[in-house]
Amino acid sequence: MLNEREIESCYLGQFIPVHYHHNMLMDQNRMHSFKSAIHYAVKPGAKVLELGGGTGVLSFFAAQAASKVYCVEFNPDMVKEARKFLAINQNGHKVEVIHADAFDYLPPEPVDVVICEMIHVAMLREKQVEVIESFKRRYLAKFGGPLPVFLPEAVIMAAQPVEQEYDFEGFHAPIVQFQETNVIYPGTVELAQPAVYSLIDFSQPVDSVFAWEGAVVVEKSGTFNAMRFITKNVLAIVPEESNTIDWLNHYMTLPLGQPVKVAAGDMLHIAFQYRAGGSIPSLQASLRAQVINQRITEQVPAFA
Repeated sequence: MLNEREIESCYLGQFIPVHYHHNMLMDQNRMHSFKSAIHYAVKPGAKVLELGGGTGVLSFFAAQAASKVYCVEFNPDMVKEARKFLAINQNGHKVEVIHADAFDYLPPEPVDVVICEMIHVAMLREKQVEVIESFKRRYLAKFGGPLPVFLPEAVIMAAQPVEQEYDFEGFHAPIVQFQETNVIYPGTVELAQPAVYSLIDFSQPVDSVFAWEGAVVVEKSGTFNAMRFITKNVLAIVPEESNTIDWLNHYMTLPLGQPVKVAAGDMLHIAFQYRAGGSIPSLQASLRAQVINQRITEQVPAFA
């Protein structure tokens, strides 16, 4: 009998299709950023653990300098894929692909770096936070401190009010949209600056609930009908260059149920709360925004 977590994991990222992992290999922005960060973080002779290895590509990057890489993957199809690919790549023999649940696995020895890319926009759906927090507790109990370096090291999350077009050849459909970050979308109008609502430092305890309440000032008049969520992953901090190696997730835009006209200078009071690894609808259901100006105050629910 499956427990609640196992049932949820079947549709919240644990068993995403193999072709999705193949698409990630073709994401040049993601690949280049992780390769650069791993090249910086993994020193010659290091021991590395990857939680949720997928195709094994990040473990492959680590193996170019590391002496040993433990690559943990729960999906048996991806275990086969990773072993197949690593067998035909340089230094792939340094990677041990282990069929296990990342929630439970601990390496047989202390490691220097932990790579974990179970990342969805806003830390939704996938289990990045829960897996790393579980790992930290169990690792400290078995090996004591210090903790290894985590990759990513930190995450910055922000929310931004936008006007989003939902016309599809005359068919009106307010849907959740994912947009590439390096593309200009004529159907998206930014109404205010992004507001940072969470800063995650994986070397420190991370709360499993994200809650934010704040205000932003409208900079451009239009129709406020959606919230864009932005997730910037700080893969590695490079202090000697006063720089970071980052990876920006696709933007996620959630429709509001009742659009409202806004004018430049209006104040938007916004509040939401959700659980790390939770569903997108759970965030949508909690989203509340109030538009305030000199003339009118009206409540904007997340859904009609």
